[in-house]
Amino acid sequence: MTHGIFRNQFLLAMPGRVGGDFADSVTFIAEHNDDGAMGLVINKPSDLSVHEMLGHMDIEAHVPAKQPVYWGGPVQTERGFVLHRDEGRWESTLKVGGGLALTTSRDVLEAIGNGFGPSEYLITLGYAGWGEGQLEDEMLANSWLNTPASDQIIFSTPVEGRWAAAARLLGLEAHQLSGLVGHA
Repeated sequence: MTHGIFRNQFLLAMPGRVGGDFADSVTFIAEHNDDGAMGLVINKPSDLSVHEMLGHMDIEAHVPAKQPVYWGGPVQTERGFVLHRDEGRWESTLKVGGGLALTTSRDVLEAIGNGFGPSEYLITLGYAGWGEGQLEDEMLANSWLNTPASDQIIFSTPVEGRWAAAARLLGLEAHQLSGLVGHA
């Protein structure tokens, strides 16, 4: 497989093939290169709200009280990642394509807390990471389905419907998928 092809894609955990915290997950792949891949799980809200998180950081919090911070993956769970519309200029931003960007600097959180941040965003603690060739191997093992990412699913689809909505981008319904793998 060619490196980089999964950037700006969703990975959908295959039923019966991916378990643990990644079961039923939708992961947005922000980067994929020769060194590996990095993404954010977008459908696993944590018990922490954005309002609470900003308060812990001594940042003004003019945001909805129930807006969740998501579990982005098991790597660097103490670090925040903001997936957002590619708007504004922040200190540490990766443009991921499709009008989206990923920022890790405090300035974007301060802007969000004060009502001057990106128009749409999703905040995670932690990220999902794959080493060189690991994602490709998992794809060959039928652990994941991939589809081009949709900002509508990231920002507007209710969390409990994101996996099914992403599967529909492929023309699939959840009941059509099985964890069994066939080989021709």
